[in-house]
Amino acid sequence: MNHAVILPILIPLFGAACSLFVEHRRYGPKVQRTVAWTTLTALAAAVALLFAQTADGSIAVYLLGDWPSRLGIALVADRLSAWMLVTTLLLAIPCLLHACSGWDRRAPHFHALFQFQLVGLNGAFLTGDIFNLFVFFEVMLIASYGLLLSGGRGLRMRIGLHYVVFNVTASTLFLIALGLLYASLGSLNMAELSQRIAEVPASHLTLVKATMGLLLLVFCSKAALMPLYLWLPEAYARAPAAVAALFAIMTKVGLYAVLRVSTLWFGEGAGPMAGYGSEWLLWAGVATLVLGGLGVLAAARLRVLISYLVVVSAATLFIAFSVRTPEVLSAGLYYLPHSTFVAAALFLIADLIRRRRGGASDRKEVIAPMPGKETPAVLFLIGAVSVAGLPPLSGFLAKAALLAGMPAQYTWAVWAAVLGSSLMVIVGLTRGGIRLFWRVPVVEEGAPKPRKAPTRTVELFAAALLLSYGIAMSVFAGPLMQHTDAMATQLLQPQDYVGELRATTPEIRQP
Repeated sequence: MNHAVILPILIPLFGAACSLFVEHRRYGPKVQRTVAWTTLTALAAAVALLFAQTADGSIAVYLLGDWPSRLGIALVADRLSAWMLVTTLLLAIPCLLHACSGWDRRAPHFHALFQFQLVGLNGAFLTGDIFNLFVFFEVMLIASYGLLLSGGRGLRMRIGLHYVVFNVTASTLFLIALGLLYASLGSLNMAELSQRIAEVPASHLTLVKATMGLLLLVFCSKAALMPLYLWLPEAYARAPAAVAALFAIMTKVGLYAVLRVSTLWFGEGAGPMAGYGSEWLLWAGVATLVLGGLGVLAAARLRVLISYLVVVSAATLFIAFSVRTPEVLSAGLYYLPHSTFVAAALFLIADLIRRRRGGASDRKEVIAPMPGKETPAVLFLIGAVSVAGLPPLSGFLAKAALLAGMPAQYTWAVWAAVLGSSLMVIVGLTRGGIRLFWRVPVVEEGAPKPRKAPTRTVELFAAALLLSYGIAMSVFAGPLMQHTDAMATQLLQPQDYVGELRATTPEIRQP
């Protein structure tokens, strides 16, 4: 048994407990930050080890308790799981850097909630049991409620309440779907379900399809697919900068769940369930891509604009994951970390701009002076080029690979949606950049005055670090795309995943 699989869950869990222990006033923020960075360093070592172990295609399984009964809980690490763990870790580092510049002092329990968020994210990517996917979803969401509402008041509390109610409703539907799934198929282990779905009798097929449809609905709500994305723009726009940047990975958890269950349960060997939901998800992704681009054009505030960029990236990934050809799936897997990093960087840059503009905040329609705008302007330009998919950065490479591999029957619609949304993103970002950085305001009595925001090198470094990830992905695009090619091949041929889990999991192992 490979004990390295559980470390990405145990390490932040232990770090969260230690963070709660040192929250007393006598310890001070330095001790809390030391605990946080020590935990993140240990987590980095564990994730690097797991990535190295799975890079050759190996699949590691860890059984919690190894019980002989049919209630065993399995954690599984393959190339996709390790890819998501690395993406989460690389995102967490600059988010924690930005928070440690001073915001963490204003948010009670920030460091504990931050570590619990990592527990939920890492657990969702590692679980081999659909019920425990629900458990880790809830750990992640409960931590996100605290992070979003911590230190907030007024409008942020109201928007946060909407966010909580929406996700609690989705979680309730998730739990109902799990009950129906267990009642109809008798298991919640992902590997065993892949076999049982392929052998489902015709008398149970309608119930199984309805259950799977409900599950996909829940995952799509988490991933902000049309029409279930309306909760996202305001919630992300009102969140503190470091929290909004960390939330950039949240929609990818729903997308990961869709990809995992689709390749395991609805592949070529799934009998009557083969390809279930793929057409619907693809066309919903196309529609969401267009609406997300319109949202970018219509956004009156920079942070809302960036939130719609998150919706655009999720829609692009829905298209890539629904087609299920090796070339398109590989391009989507390359695009996933790119879109996560650049959206997170833009949230941090928007915070730098907002604090410098005083009462004008990040509203585009207000022309206001902004002292020290040179550095934020350069960072914004790099982020805009990257997120819009312009050469030579990784966004262009990912979209070019996605469009080049698109099957003929979807070419016209997907090309039109991707290129049209990219044009809308370029126009929206250009308009925002001109209003924020180029237009010289007319000084009038009562006009918003700029704020002499202190220049924190750590905040600038955090945003620059996220942007540097995208540049590095462009420089090392060759080996990275080779890895995503291998990842896509492994996902589309899930026999090894199922075989490894069936050989070691108690509920499947033969007596």
